[in-house]
Amino acid sequence: MSTKRDYYEVLGVDKSASQEEVKKAYRTLAKKFHPDMNRDNKEEAEEKFKEVSEAYEVLADPEKRSKYDKYGHAGLEGAFGADGFNWNDFTHFTDISDIFGDIFAGGSSIFDAFFGGGMRGRRSTGPARGSDLRYDIDISLREAATGLEKELHIPHSVRCGECGGTGAEKGTSPLTCQTCKGSGQVKNVQSRGYSQFISIGPCQACRGAGSIIEKKCGNCSGAGSNKKTSKLEVSIPPGAENGLRLRLRGEGDAGQRGGPPGDLYVVVHVNPDKRFAREGPHLLTETEITFVQAALGDEVDVPTLDGKATMKVPAGTQPGTMFRLKGKGMPFMGRRGQGDLHVKVNVTVPEKLSSEQKRLLREFGELSDKSGKKRK
Repeated sequence: MSTKRDYYEVLGVDKSASQEEVKKAYRTLAKKFHPDMNRDNKEEAEEKFKEVSEAYEVLADPEKRSKYDKYGHAGLEGAFGADGFNWNDFTHFTDISDIFGDIFAGGSSIFDAFFGGGMRGRRSTGPARGSDLRYDIDISLREAATGLEKELHIPHSVRCGECGGTGAEKGTSPLTCQTCKGSGQVKNVQSRGYSQFISIGPCQACRGAGSIIEKKCGNCSGAGSNKKTSKLEVSIPPGAENGLRLRLRGEGDAGQRGGPPGDLYVVVHVNPDKRFAREGPHLLTETEITFVQAALGDEVDVPTLDGKATMKVPAGTQPGTMFRLKGKGMPFMGRRGQGDLHVKVNVTVPEKLSSEQKRLLREFGELSDKSGKKRK
């Protein structure tokens, strides 16, 4: 009498389970009991892994499953030979990545640890886009307000004009690598117990390129590109803000194997200005006025990006009062109009007074007392 457990019980599914449900159950258990994921209890894990694999081999095969449903284990006598289940009979998964497909798709650390990331996808051996480059530029607040044209000197790689980027001598072409058949990768299969482990790595013959250059281009030594420092003009628009990124298409590094070049990104840094603080299109500055100007009112000159502007200070202005000069701020980037200039008024108190000034201030104080205002 057979001592084997019921295959449906092994996989934890009902007899009415669909093929997809059977496969899903097996994938879950195969990951759980795989020996390489149970290194502290490897022997027991191997037995369980073998058991769930045998169960799946039967239930995943419609013919074997039909016999098993009718006659049980007795109906499968001889199906696995005299020695029972053999990995070579296990035909439904030809690649270990099928068992661990959902782990591989997510790029998990388990996949990286055991398989080195070699099976995530085929390496592209066709034309590849070049790298993007970044260039940082510093400008003043005044330059940000007016906008400017700037000449840049950019070191980058450009496609070789002699071979057109192929790296092969003019009139010849790279040959398909016969070792990897142009894929740029080679696959190695190793058996460990009941498992097959497949590792995929770069082809050593062509170094992952998928092709071999027999005669290298003399102009670029087979690289397909040359180093060059290009002069480029970049337009920084009026109202540019700190961190603005300008994209110059096709001005990055040359592509590989005839691919298009990358782009150049110019990052604008607006240097701080001692006179102004900036909030988007608006500017903030401060100006000093005397006690007399604050009390009696006056017109004072305040700094602007264009020079100076006259601002009216009404009588009785208090320290810290904020005034707005409309349209005296930064230009709006990409559209018409300008922000405002906000001016904070600070009232200065003289540190030294002449005898006459003191006498006059005392008289002012006495007059204030007579008018009913108490001095503190």
